[in-house]
Amino acid sequence: MIATPVMTREDIDTQHGPHAWTPEQLLARLQELEIDTDTIDHDPMWTVEDSRRLRVDLNEDGHCKSLFLRNKKGQMWLVVMLEDQRLDIKALGQALDQRLSFAKPDRLMAYLGVIPGSVTPFGVVHDTDQAVQVVLQKRMMDCAVLHYHPLRNYRTTSISSVGLLAFLRAEAHEPVILDF
Repeated sequence: MIATPVMTREDIDTQHGPHAWTPEQLLARLQELEIDTDTIDHDPMWTVEDSRRLRVDLNEDGHCKSLFLRNKKGQMWLVVMLEDQRLDIKALGQALDQRLSFAKPDRLMAYLGVIPGSVTPFGVVHDTDQAVQVVLQKRMMDCAVLHYHPLRNYRTTSISSVGLLAFLRAEAHEPVILDF
């Protein structure tokens, strides 16, 4: 069992650094794009297990996880999928014609402006050079509502799959949608 870090919200905010977007800035951007969302506050969630433990409705669909990967040439990949799915990195790499591995936390901060435990598709707001390729799970996109951290793991934002696509496209991150 992985130990959950003990950090306050202030500690988490400090880890993100002074140039990182805040959840409030992200939510304002979503509102500017006329994308409907709903955000709740909760204790920090570091793992899928934390999310399940803190969740009110255990039968609710659309709870997701995001994984930050890289290939041998340094190309970055953000893979977003339903939380109940295990990722076969080798199979995904074959589907994308890439050799993928997990990226280090310093790359996560440099490209998406978040720390481990806060990885989210909303992090593309920090990737102004469009260096990160976003990969979305097809089965996830079939859910009516999706749930992601709004750049910090002590909040969860609900958004429609249509809204997620609109956001990614507005941020110049056309996703690849794969059945995996």
